[in-house]
Amino acid sequence: MSIVTRIDVLLARKKMRSKELAEIIGISEQNFSVLKTGKIKGIRFETLDKICRALDCQPGDLFEFIAD
Repeated sequence: MSIVTRIDVLLARKKMRSKELAEIIGISEQNFSVLKTGKIKGIRFETLDKICRALDCQPGDLFEFIAD
């Protein structure tokens, strides 16, 4: 599976640090790091909702599918 996260791009556009977003969405910096690097197997809709609200984006802005 080739799903790539684009959270870094959105954070840069908002001039926000990972630590700040982790606090806003209510997860640890360590768990956010796992999410940001794409090493997760799944994400809760509640967490996805919080990220989209904080970054003012759509779920499709956060992730991209790249065919092998």
